[in-house]
Amino acid sequence: MAIRAVRGAVQLENNSAEAMRSGVHRLLEQLLERNGITESDIVSIIFSQTSDLTAENPARALRRSGFASTPLFCTSEPEYPDSLPRTLRVLVTFGSDSTTEPKPVYLDGARGLRPDIPGPA
Repeated sequence: MAIRAVRGAVQLENNSAEAMRSGVHRLLEQLLERNGITESDIVSIIFSQTSDLTAENPARALRRSGFASTPLFCTSEPEYPDSLPRTLRVLVTFGSDSTTEPKPVYLDGARGLRPDIPGPA
């Protein structure tokens, strides 16, 4: 089994706890489904968020929907000119026997971060 990693991001509609919970759920659901990852495959998940997202912690939002034994970590995204506001990013590290390249997922406005990557089917 090899250790792999896959990235993703979502731009939230607003700075609310509900928007964070929804964004975390949609992003992780699509990342895991698209890559055939189960919770037991996951080594750890790292979230980063822009400084304008303060209403909810993404790790806490994920814990509330399960993921009780998965190591989770959150950090702030550095601020740069022209940064995309209200953006949540994720890096999922997982074990896999697959030789297929992991498929990143970028949702909503975050698709503009990586226009070279096709969206979920």
